[in-house]
Amino acid sequence: MEDEAVEEYPTEIHEYLSAFEKSVDSVEEMLKKMMSVSRAELLQKIDPLEQAKLDLVSAYTLNSLFWVYLSSQGVNPKDHPVKEELERIRSYMNRVKEITDRKKAARLDKGAARRFIKHALSDPAADEGSPAKKDFKAKTKKI
Repeated sequence: MEDEAVEEYPTEIHEYLSAFEKSVDSVEEMLKKMMSVSRAELLQKIDPLEQAKLDLVSAYTLNSLFWVYLSSQGVNPKDHPVKEELERIRSYMNRVKEITDRKKAARLDKGAARRFIKHALSDPAADEGSPAKKDFKAKTKKI
């Protein structure tokens, strides 16, 4: 029976159909894993930023699957409201990414900065005897 199905379409697209079938199987397996854990249980284990990421990825995945469904039904998804929804979700994903990047950005260690500035602006009279100060004074007197 499977041989008959292969003969019904051009052999050139067999590789593409096989890859598509593997992708669908992979998505199905991933969805089963996601649905095996209750949402409430999962949300208790992660912080709010991770919750937002999970919600966005879930919404994007569902809308992407709907996009594929529309395509398979011969409907142009670019003319469908699902396109705007995907763009809206993508904009929220970018916002979350900005927040994540800000969290990862270098933070000012106020104590270290205070010590650095204090040391840089220390009393020059206290350092009169240092060799560097003597060299500097000797060079500036020549000029």
